Amino acid sequence: MRRPLSAAPFRHRHDREIFALAIPTFFALVSEPLFLLTDSAIVGTLGTEALAGLGIAGQVLLTLVAVCVFLAYGTTAAVSRKFGAGDIPGGIRDGIDGLWLAVLLGVAAIVIGWPLGPAMVDLLGASPEVAPHALTYLRVSLLSTPFLLIVMAGTGVLRGLQDARTPLVVAVASYVANAVLCAILVLVLDQGMAGSAWATVLAQGGSAFWYVAAMVRRARAAGVSLAPTAAGLRASASAGFALFLRSVSMRVVALVTVAVAARLGDAPVAAHQVSHNIWALLVFALDAIAIAGQSIVGRYLGAGDVQGTRDATRRMVEWGVMTGLAFTVLVLVILPWAWIPFTSDPEVRALITASLIVVALLQPLSGVTMVLDGVLMGAGDQRYLAWASLWTMLVFLPFALVVPSLGTTPVWGLIGLWGAYGVWILARAVALGHRARGGAWLVTGATRP
Repeated sequence: MRRPLSAAPFRHRHDREIFALAIPTFFALVSEPLFLLTDSAIVGTLGTEALAGLGIAGQVLLTLVAVCVFLAYGTTAAVSRKFGAGDIPGGIRDGIDGLWLAVLLGVAAIVIGWPLGPAMVDLLGASPEVAPHALTYLRVSLLSTPFLLIVMAGTGVLRGLQDARTPLVVAVASYVANAVLCAILVLVLDQGMAGSAWATVLAQGGSAFWYVAAMVRRARAAGVSLAPTAAGLRASASAGFALFLRSVSMRVVALVTVAVAARLGDAPVAAHQVSHNIWALLVFALDAIAIAGQSIVGRYLGAGDVQGTRDATRRMVEWGVMTGLAFTVLVLVILPWAWIPFTSDPEVRALITASLIVVALLQPLSGVTMVLDGVLMGAGDQRYLAWASLWTMLVFLPFALVVPSLGTTPVWGLIGLWGAYGVWILARAVALGHRARGGAWLVTGATRP
């Protein structure tokens, strides 16, 4: 018989397993936006145009990577189900095929992204002064795409196997390497935007090597071949198609946001680069609970425990709200000084401060949204997530295209843009909450039909 749920903070019976995955995942995830924040702080010494160029190029790179996010999220869901059902070699087999698929997709991203670089930079509204900086950073950083996708696939496998410590170690080491290399190449050797990009390439390459080595050891221990299988590659690609559609919808939201900010002026897009990276830092922190949700929900459903799935989901939503409230307070506390590492431009400073007020207020709602997204991802409910992302994107677009233009100053325009972003977060929370209240997503077994 199950023990009754405890209402006392930090004493709920699911807290231990949530913390065991969420805490190391938190520190691993925040290293990703810290990559961009470190780059932003160092590139900011090159001027407003360089900082704006980093913002434009960063969104293009995030788009190329985000459409392949199924390499992490889909793999976590699949492997955790097999872990719950006791089929660890089967989970590792999925992971090996995922690594090979990551290599293929990474090479394709370079081949496609390099010639299209100028068009993508122009599409996002970069000014003539900003475009050269953006293109330089984009073309060098594209070389890191295969490494980053390998890291995503390897991370998904290890989290599915309930191992959150290895991704933490790799992420921290990679962040430190990136920060040191970026400082040396940009501030000491005066390599400018290219130096910042090369730091990322080298750091991600080291991370990819680490994951490949870890997967080789686990595959040999489980007696799993390192060669790719055609069936496995097809299964990984087809299982990720719904997540691909979800990612495309979400990247449209991000790209439209950057494009609108760019059309407000160089100072607004530079400020948006900073505020969006701070937002990403907080989102990745909240995503730690969501990714714990992927692993926990997949394991419970793989073991056929529906009630355990619901109990854990309820508790993770509570933690999402509590963490979001803490982040609201944190952002408001640091608000007067948040601009200091990034700019000395008074206009950019004012724009950063204004937009971060909206960022702070959105945190509790963001917490609910991120957790529910992770729960449904862990359940393998990718088809619903794809449709929900599409419809919520369509809700967002009219607000993003109209509301910022109503602002009489760049400050009010940027606040309006972040307000439109808040409408999108609300729409996602409603769509995901409606699904979670039902039972269609609670499919048990080692694989989801």
